[in-house]
Amino acid sequence: MLTNNYQNWQVNADADQIAWLTLSKKDESVNSLDASILNELEQILIEVDQAKELKAVVIQSGKTSGFIAGADIEKFTQLKTSDEAFKLIRHGQQVFNKLAALTIPSIALIDGFCLGGGLELALACRYRIVEDGRSKLGLPEVMLGIYPGWGGCVRLPKLIGAVAAMGLILTGRTVSAKAAKAMGFVDAVVPRRYLVKAAKDYALNPRKPKHGNWLSVLSNHTAVRPLLAKLFRYQLNKKIRADHYPAPYTAVATWEKEGVDGDKVYVAEANDLASLHQDSTAQNLVRDFFLQTRLKGLGKDTQFNAKQVHVIGAGVMGANIAAWCAYKGARVTLQDKDPQIIAKALQGAFKLFQQKLKDRLKVQAVMDRLVPDVEGNGIADADVIIEAIFENLEVKQNLFQSLEEKAKPEAILATNTSSIPLDDINSVLKNPGRLVGIHFFNPVAKMMLVEVVKGDKTSDAVFNNALAFVHDLDKLPLPVKSSPGFLVNRVLMPYLMESMELLKEGYLPEEIDAAAVDFGMPMGPVQLADTVGLDVCLSVARNLTAHYGGEVPQRLIEMVTAKQLGVKTGEGFYVYKNGKPIRKKPNRTLSAAQKETLIDRMIYRMLNESAACLREGVVQDGDLLDAGMIFGTGFAPFRGGPIHYADSIGKETLLNTFQKLASQFGPRFKADAYWNTLKP
Repeated sequence: MLTNNYQNWQVNADADQIAWLTLSKKDESVNSLDASILNELEQILIEVDQAKELKAVVIQSGKTSGFIAGADIEKFTQLKTSDEAFKLIRHGQQVFNKLAALTIPSIALIDGFCLGGGLELALACRYRIVEDGRSKLGLPEVMLGIYPGWGGCVRLPKLIGAVAAMGLILTGRTVSAKAAKAMGFVDAVVPRRYLVKAAKDYALNPRKPKHGNWLSVLSNHTAVRPLLAKLFRYQLNKKIRADHYPAPYTAVATWEKEGVDGDKVYVAEANDLASLHQDSTAQNLVRDFFLQTRLKGLGKDTQFNAKQVHVIGAGVMGANIAAWCAYKGARVTLQDKDPQIIAKALQGAFKLFQQKLKDRLKVQAVMDRLVPDVEGNGIADADVIIEAIFENLEVKQNLFQSLEEKAKPEAILATNTSSIPLDDINSVLKNPGRLVGIHFFNPVAKMMLVEVVKGDKTSDAVFNNALAFVHDLDKLPLPVKSSPGFLVNRVLMPYLMESMELLKEGYLPEEIDAAAVDFGMPMGPVQLADTVGLDVCLSVARNLTAHYGGEVPQRLIEMVTAKQLGVKTGEGFYVYKNGKPIRKKPNRTLSAAQKETLIDRMIYRMLNESAACLREGVVQDGDLLDAGMIFGTGFAPFRGGPIHYADSIGKETLLNTFQKLASQFGPRFKADAYWNTLKP
């Protein structure tokens, strides 16, 4: 006899003797797994196993948001010791093994996201039926510095083979329902209206459950695992390093040694994860997750909804902004005085939509929302107008004066300026409160962060609506105060300028970039400058040095004059072939002390500018600053952001290093007054 006195689960048996287990986590909008839910599920499974009249069990979600988002990350962070983590992981393994051992069919009915521990629970079921459309499945644990430990690294390789399984486990990527079915770990993909019918069909007419074919079995064989493990490490090494991100390497090592059979592999994984839980990488990546969640929450409660967007300037940034807005559902008019530039922008948008959507009809539907508009007829109907022209104050002022007369009174007037303060631009407006900064980063389709810039005169309503607009674009809005360079460019520029100093001193681009990558940056500052465009770097450098002092590197001026602009022209500090830098192997080896000095000089310039931004209130707090630099520049995520990293160094070491650098290389390394506020 099934009981129904659980806090998080509803348990009902229908007339066909199918038990329906509906997870609806108490007081939460999203289902996630924790100890209390596992305890309840364990008790339910005992009752199901004892109820001999039952023919099948179906597990579904009571939340409209999706199936299960994974483990409860917040409660996972509350585990204080590796022993506590080990016990939770082992308990989850044991509960899911009970589910897998049921003699009657078990069915995971998935509508929406099914991630991490949610997918591991589904893999423990005999069948998986998934809604065709919005559903996404994956094991993203490596993004948090751990790896799947509730059976995902055992059941998925068995089901679809080690190569395909590790392609998901080691990258954390998600796949659609149809892709999951094609890979072999989903049994049926149906429209939402047929989910219940399909579940009943599988419950009452059981099929042979999916099993791996002979290739899957072979890929997990003792003799084959070392060969594949070598391949997996090779693929990992092309993107990350074991000393920075140990979790995927640990997953490979445990799979190579223990395979996918027997309880010993579960125990080994529990030990791995308990150890990784205590590692600074996992702790910082979990912190990054919560920083991202904080940014995602900004603007979501504001009712503003932009149905019509007008973008002025069809160059690289304007074209990308317009394409993204159309992709996310808005009708977009794209204005430029040169029709050929608009045509090029539309070609680029078409390529983006093809990559994102695959389906020809869907691509055409989005293209229909992106309208060329040489005359600017879309201005009058736009809810948001975004200026993305070149960085010239007078030209921007004239443009916004014109827009103020033509636009709807309630329309947002936004500038994508990367460095000009808003209060310089809005000084010519009758209502300066209408102007807000919405600063995207290139490439728009890939960069998550968007700075939402508030001038002294920007109205709160306009600012909040701009946050909501960015949120609706599935970007991360970062609120910043208007000041030269805002946050990201201001903090990034000293880092880039120090690399120019190092070049002037005779260090090679390869040596400088290697040091930055050793620290954990996604690419070195020299290659980054080439990627951004040396003309853009020069423009921002001139603007920021005018406000904050310093010198614009003469070499940068000379290269821009010679049209050596980086990737866009095929030559900058590097020569590029097919967009890739051709690197020369240095004919010398730097000592460990030299490498450490290179890193300190670049990173401490960034830390000091971060401190100045906090002291001046460019962002509200250190967490927002860290979020901006992680998601806007890729600042070593496993280090937790500049302010968090500085705090981990400790006040005494930090100040001593600044003093040492200042004595050797000059006053640009004088420690900002903000550092004195740190606790010892």
